[in-house]
Amino acid sequence: MKTAVEPDAGTKTPLFRNTRAFPSFSVDDLKKAKAFYGGTLGMDLEENRMGLELRIAGGSKVFVYAKSDHTPATFTILHFPVDDVEKAVDELSDKGVRFETYEEGELKTNAKGIARGTAGPKIAWFKDPAGNFLSVLQER
Repeated sequence: MKTAVEPDAGTKTPLFRNTRAFPSFSVDDLKKAKAFYGGTLGMDLEENRMGLELRIAGGSKVFVYAKSDHTPATFTILHFPVDDVEKAVDELSDKGVRFETYEEGELKTNAKGIARGTAGPKIAWFKDPAGNFLSVLQER
């Protein structure tokens, strides 16, 4: 079974093979997003006339733009790997970040909002000011 799409012999390099794609998401207020991502989370960012560019370690970038009819994502848009999820949750909580709590199944969290299910990482979800879901997670 073939698992990767390979170019036909004799063709040029496929159009998107060497491009630097990037993700984006919307918020309802760029000023609040800038304060949250740059201030609360301490991320490097650049503001331009179109929105914010979050700079992720390793050279990746995420574009954040304002949308007047923004609807928060119902899924996690960014995961932040950390060495110690307890410490990350404590530090963010001290900065006013509120963590989501869940009562059932593998997503069940403790009082701090940390899920420690038997499969996957230790993870805690929180929202940005626009209501988009983010997480901090610690690999086991």
